[in-house]
Amino acid sequence: MKISNRLNSIKPSMTLAIDAKAKELKAQGVDVIGFGTGEPDFPTPENIKEAAIKAINNNQTKYPPVPGTDQLKNAIIQKFQKENGVTYNSDQILVSTGAKQSFYNLAQTLWEPGDEIIVPSPYWVSYPDMILLSGATPKIVETTISNGYKLTPDQLKEAVSKNTKAIVINSPSNPTGSAYNKKELEALVECALKNNLLIVSDEIYERIVFDGFEQVSVASLGEEAKKNSVIINGVSKAFSMTGWRIGYIAAEPEIIKSAKKLQGQITSGACSISQAAAAEALTGPQDYIPERVQEFQKRRDFVLKTLESINGVDCFKPVGTFYCFPDFTGILGASFNGRKIEDSLSLGEFLLEEAKVALVPGVAFGANANMRFSYATSMEILEEGLSRIKSAFEKLN
Repeated sequence: MKISNRLNSIKPSMTLAIDAKAKELKAQGVDVIGFGTGEPDFPTPENIKEAAIKAINNNQTKYPPVPGTDQLKNAIIQKFQKENGVTYNSDQILVSTGAKQSFYNLAQTLWEPGDEIIVPSPYWVSYPDMILLSGATPKIVETTISNGYKLTPDQLKEAVSKNTKAIVINSPSNPTGSAYNKKELEALVECALKNNLLIVSDEIYERIVFDGFEQVSVASLGEEAKKNSVIINGVSKAFSMTGWRIGYIAAEPEIIKSAKKLQGQITSGACSISQAAAAEALTGPQDYIPERVQEFQKRRDFVLKTLESINGVDCFKPVGTFYCFPDFTGILGASFNGRKIEDSLSLGEFLLEEAKVALVPGVAFGANANMRFSYATSMEILEEGLSRIKSAFEKLN
């Protein structure tokens, strides 16, 4: 049997693979600590779970509308108005089975062979592959720790060609934790608009920011920016609802109409129970979010301090998310038992075997000297895991 060339052109998700490997080893009795998973360790709040139970008891268990229930779409519209200062109508919202499907819908709807899509690196693992599945080409533009892992307008201008259709922005960023301030976003948006580029803004981590950082939505930067952007968001991260699988996009009606047609042939509407829960998440009490963000910041500070105490490790201070993305350039080239650590893959293997700690190799994010470290877990586990990492590095020569 021949597998399609489409699938042969993409890679498995390494973040999911690392998480699965860690769980497999745990099931075998191996004491593995996993820092690979990208989900909060906090439980879904009780009011949200109760909304789901109520929906079940009220028999909200039939096929939902493809673009989303009125209840959830209205909650999303209210959210944009209240939190981002942006007004959308119902025909500008499409609810999907997670923000991942939202991006996939967008790629399949808008792009085709010959198109180029600018993706700053480090990037979320699935952006390039979903662009490839559309037939388009991801044009990777490298950013560095020295400029805070942020794309500059000059880099964007240089990367644009006659085939460039869009730019993908993820702020705050998975995996680096970097984020663009308003002035930086305005400069990028101005450059994008001058070059007739669609701006795809993934804002899924917008509520998880630290040190008083002021998060700004691309769509809030004027009518032209709003008209020429697609905002991707969801409830997974801020509300600890990763398993509920609800994401959404906000865009011009023409884009939503076409993406809805595609979704109608793939998954239809997202789970009706999850939509009821998501509506409660967006409109119900949210006083717990600052408390959880404060805990993430506490963990970030501990992880950052510990990683930076290791010789050969350099780490950007995350502005948001619950990831660190340490650079191990100073470690690469070292050896253990005659085996040389040459890149993030071999470093990941070494840490898994010797420290029993699972991190995601940076090559999956376009940065082969880095590893993604999720601190969405308890301080006790962080302390033990980092102690193991430090001990493992002491064995290198």
